[in-house]
Amino acid sequence: MPNRIIHPEGWRPAKGYANGVLTEDGRLFIGGQIGWNANQVFESHDFIGQMEQTLRNIVAVVEAASGKIEDIVRLTWYVTDKREYVARQKEVGAAYRRVLGKHFPAMTMIVVAALVEDEALVEIEATAVLPKPKI
Repeated sequence: MPNRIIHPEGWRPAKGYANGVLTEDGRLFIGGQIGWNANQVFESHDFIGQMEQTLRNIVAVVEAASGKIEDIVRLTWYVTDKREYVARQKEVGAAYRRVLGKHFPAMTMIVVAALVEDEALVEIEATAVLPKPKI
């Protein structure tokens, strides 16, 4: 069976990339998500608001593939401001738990000079492993 492109219902089309790709063996690769909503509009220009929306976007892709939060095995974070991330750790933790609860996959954080979308303050890519592929 071929890989399946995953795109949450109601989201504007992704241009030049896939939000997710589900392989035959149940691996779900989630392209870098940023803090905009399904209409590709930033509702927040604050790091915490964008981070929380980014995590919700990842969950939406996982759920569109019939997965659940616990299937997420890896997150790679790209942030534009290390100082803000470190200074707001308590808020980061609270926002993280609001979306992902106490599920903590393997994670990497990379500080970058900028992201492709000028308004984006954080981008997170993820990998999930679904127990029974729905291809």
